[in-house]
Amino acid sequence: MTALSRDEINPATMLNHAIEAACDSIAPNWPLDRMIAVNPYWSWIDRPFSEVAHHLAQFAGSPMAMPLAYYRERWENGAIIAADLTQALNSLSVADGWDPAAAVAALQDEEYPLTPAPLLCDSMDSQRNLNKEPAWCDTITHQVAQFCAAYFDQDQADWHPHSGVGLYQSWRETLCHDHSVALLMKAPYIPQRAATMAASPREQIRQVLALLDIAPEQWQDYLQAVMYRVSGWAAWCAYLKWQAQLSQQTDETLIDLLAVRLSWEWLVDNQARHSGSVWQHWQHRWQQHFRQYQPETINRRLIWQRAHEISYQRQLSQAFTQPTPMLKHVPKVQAAFCIDVRSEVIRRHLEAQGEEIHTLGFAGFFGLPVRYTPLGTDIKRPQLPGLLAPSFTVSESAGDHEHDTAIAEQRQTTLQRESGWSWFNTMPASTFTLVESLGLGYVGKLIKRALPLHGHAVKAPGLSAASAKQLRPTLLADPEQQLTLAENVLKGMGLTTGFAPIVLLIGHGSESANNPHRAGLDCGACCGQTGEVNVRALARLLNQSAVREGLALRGIQVPETTYFVAGFHNTTTDGLSLYDTDVFDQQVQRTLATLQTQLDAASLAARMERAPQLGLTHQSLHSIENRINRRANDWAQTRPEWGLANNAAFIVAPRERTRGIRLDGRTFLHEYRYEQDQDASGLAHIMTAPMIVTNWINMQYYASTVDHHRYGSGNKTLHNVVGGRLGVFEGNGGDLRIGLSRQSLHDGQQWRHEPLRLTVVIDAPEAAIESVLNRHPMVKQLVDNQWLYLARFDQHQLAFFDNGVWTVRDRT
Repeated sequence: MTALSRDEINPATMLNHAIEAACDSIAPNWPLDRMIAVNPYWSWIDRPFSEVAHHLAQFAGSPMAMPLAYYRERWENGAIIAADLTQALNSLSVADGWDPAAAVAALQDEEYPLTPAPLLCDSMDSQRNLNKEPAWCDTITHQVAQFCAAYFDQDQADWHPHSGVGLYQSWRETLCHDHSVALLMKAPYIPQRAATMAASPREQIRQVLALLDIAPEQWQDYLQAVMYRVSGWAAWCAYLKWQAQLSQQTDETLIDLLAVRLSWEWLVDNQARHSGSVWQHWQHRWQQHFRQYQPETINRRLIWQRAHEISYQRQLSQAFTQPTPMLKHVPKVQAAFCIDVRSEVIRRHLEAQGEEIHTLGFAGFFGLPVRYTPLGTDIKRPQLPGLLAPSFTVSESAGDHEHDTAIAEQRQTTLQRESGWSWFNTMPASTFTLVESLGLGYVGKLIKRALPLHGHAVKAPGLSAASAKQLRPTLLADPEQQLTLAENVLKGMGLTTGFAPIVLLIGHGSESANNPHRAGLDCGACCGQTGEVNVRALARLLNQSAVREGLALRGIQVPETTYFVAGFHNTTTDGLSLYDTDVFDQQVQRTLATLQTQLDAASLAARMERAPQLGLTHQSLHSIENRINRRANDWAQTRPEWGLANNAAFIVAPRERTRGIRLDGRTFLHEYRYEQDQDASGLAHIMTAPMIVTNWINMQYYASTVDHHRYGSGNKTLHNVVGGRLGVFEGNGGDLRIGLSRQSLHDGQQWRHEPLRLTVVIDAPEAAIESVLNRHPMVKQLVDNQWLYLARFDQHQLAFFDNGVWTVRDRT
């Protein structure tokens, strides 16, 4: 969002700039079946964090830090110490005029809730008896949300309002004939007034701004405030725009939504402009809102938020005081895990099974830019970060064309038969007639669903377990493309020499029942899917003799005695399992059977470590395992696992830097050796891809905690899925809820996630890191504007990049 030059100041240009600024401020939100973590502040990274905090406080009533009581508790229990506070005051421009005594005294100040910039509908509501009459603000939000739910739904409803017509045009036409709001609000003029609205959304926005007498210099601020009133559906529209841009196309649905919400401000306007009119009252409230804003109310929170982050960085620095351990054993097993924070725990316990087991971290899509198309279907499911567009396809094969054809036909027949009942779910009152029509047999299925099960039978939709077992994910690419992918993956993992006899490629995914947000617990690097497809396809690729011969010609010698084996980490149960082991000879299978006992031991130790966080204490090992398995399949369980809660750091370094250090499942771990990356191209890839993904994850958890009302999805026990997969309502209406549910962040007594901006620690020379910053403006913005913090290893301590200077802090 850039300012206009003097030559660009004309009404048409100003209007377009104001519209684009309002739309560009909204970050996308992915659908439930592809749910990935998103930094909801992503559109603002070109501005300092503190500046955006003040903007959101004024326009959206949105805080970007916790209440003072949260920091007061940490100050009083010693989590934040005086040195942390002093460091924060010295590093923040918003701390000018503050000293430690004033900051500590501010912890006792009374706080008042932030309020959004007032709209005309707010002034209308101030004239109504809200104990007896519905509020215009709530009614408008409900109408817009319900219309969007019907308009965008492609999976659940049979009725779609004017499909093929733009959102604004469809809403305008519907409102001309819809008398529901007019009757509810006793405003019979609404349908007639709707008929006079402009045909195009941009023209309607121009007309409403004129009719409401909004001064041109206020257009941008006003449209921004309007957009924040429907920020949930705006995030969905931003997703449509994001996907269009990945395909080099355009999408203006966000502008349509802005026109819809803005039009309601005009629809409720009684057009009176005299002294004492509602419009005059609103204008006075708007001006007063900004005049009365006190920056210090936000600055004091930002000071303590920074002190809280410094306290964590101090503890992280202390963890690296010990010399790096030297491993004496040549690895017999190398296990590549996703960088996910949940992998840190299981990796640590797997390495504890023996020094001959080495682990490394790599992005969970394992460098395969692919979409997945299950055999016999037209589904195209992305298996890579949402930042990227897929270049290749992975399908399935049993190794024989005729057999593949038979399995595909079987799946199509089964899916068609199962979909025959889907019309029941979209008919009015179907919930009351479905069980009666199907008989008591369906009641049994409902009872089974409601009971916490002990096991989870996984099978591919439309296939029997036997058929599913025969299929192998297969990369569809020509030999040269396969070779290049294999080379890039091995170089990205830093695995080009010293191969162990067994190399495990461990994808991960979660397991839960009755959970619309379950994809959000799967791999964020796989667009909200599990990593199974990627690791199985990659293992098959790297075991091909033709690929290994090509790699040898490119300088990567993979021994004939090295086998790549796909595996899976169930993050809910911490189970570790292996795929496709039947393709290996008996000797290798015996080796893998022995290895499985070590994997099982690591799983058990990881469960024991996580058990207290799940409230499972003072129980036997067997009991804990059973309880965790039950949680994964219990329809009533609102907290099957804690996901990536409490994430705080991203460490880019050889595993030797962190091996043996307990990092409490708070760190993303990515393998990197700067000695093998002389031009820093590998580091640039990490800082422009995996680091961005970790920033998105970190800021989603951060925003969902500091402002759960706007960026969290509320109480999951009240969730209703919208459109089959678009998102959720909390209850039966209101804006579309985005972000994480309260149960993913809070245990009912306290927050389980500490909102801290990500600390990125890189093991590389200063010059290499700064070269990446200078070559990639987006990365530089994240660092310079404090959307994350940057540090590097300096012997056995950390040097932090503060205001362009590397500084080693006192760790005491």
